[in-house]
Amino acid sequence: MSAPAPDTITQRVLRVHRGDQEALHLLVADHLPWLAAQVRKRLSPAARADGDTDDFVQRTLVDVLQDGPRFAIDDPAAFRALLLRIIENTLIDRVRYLHRQRRDPRRARALPSDSVLLLDAPMRSVTEPPARAAADEQREWLRLALELLDPDDREAIRGRDWDGLSFPELGERFGVSEEAARKRYQRALPRLAEKLELLRSGAWRTATNDDAAT
Repeated sequence: MSAPAPDTITQRVLRVHRGDQEALHLLVADHLPWLAAQVRKRLSPAARADGDTDDFVQRTLVDVLQDGPRFAIDDPAAFRALLLRIIENTLIDRVRYLHRQRRDPRRARALPSDSVLLLDAPMRSVTEPPARAAADEQREWLRLALELLDPDDREAIRGRDWDGLSFPELGERFGVSEEAARKRYQRALPRLAEKLELLRSGAWRTATNDDAAT
């Protein structure tokens, strides 16, 4: 009698968001070595000096799988590319804002545990009852698109729309004038819309490869 086929990435992601720790450990074991190697190769000296890279990548990977944008795709290259971009952006945030007390927007905006974007064509939707699907799907697409923006764009949108900062306060966070902060925010919005459209159309490669890591 043949052994049962191993779970797909999508099946494991769905299990993680239902609280299955074994599925979480399997995803980490499968993808951490490649992700850590890529991050080490692409880090700047300043980022490499900030603690243990492998430990950081592991902790960030666990956080992303549990509390980050909820997506699943069974192509390992696609899944890893999206995870790598999110992990690198998280590291950029850490290096740039290491001495600032900031709440984690992923945890603050956590959504119901059964809401997961399925990025494999032809079905790119959420695992939700129909009555909730539209609203939850839009929020998850936005969360994923936001994670793929460059650091300044992410910070402008987070500061303005999540933290409720005024433009003078946002300017203070960036060290720029109120008008410069307003323009930065206004430039970030169409970039977010562009990322959103790329992801929804299945163009995940284009959505992840236009910015370099720190």
